[in-house]
Amino acid sequence: MKAQLIAFGEIEIDGQRYAHDVVIDGGKIHQRAKKASKAYRETYGHTPLSLGENLPWGGRQLIVGTGMYGRLPVMPEVVQEAERREVERVVVPTEEACRLLTDCKDKNIHAVLHVTC
Repeated sequence: MKAQLIAFGEIEIDGQRYAHDVVIDGGKIHQRAKKASKAYRETYGHTPLSLGENLPWGGRQLIVGTGMYGRLPVMPEVVQEAERREVERVVVPTEEACRLLTDCKDKNIHAVLHVTC
């Protein structure tokens, strides 16, 4: 899978551009539904990644792209759930997360990519 953070707020995956956060679950791409996480915005100063979202737990690794400047918070409950499921977490700025996807087969990709800050 080829992914690239094009600009602040825009990502391109396999030739398709998205102007919103995306979730990749076994190679299937859809928009991140972060409504459940918005309740924590004041606490974190940003809408964090929370267990209330439909996270792609289907693989052995979860890649989280934390945005252009690496500011997406990941709630401790997400970390604990990953540990419980024995899923390795790779939490890096989105540009680096995109590079990591290049080496993966689509069916093995489980990621959340934040496209702004």
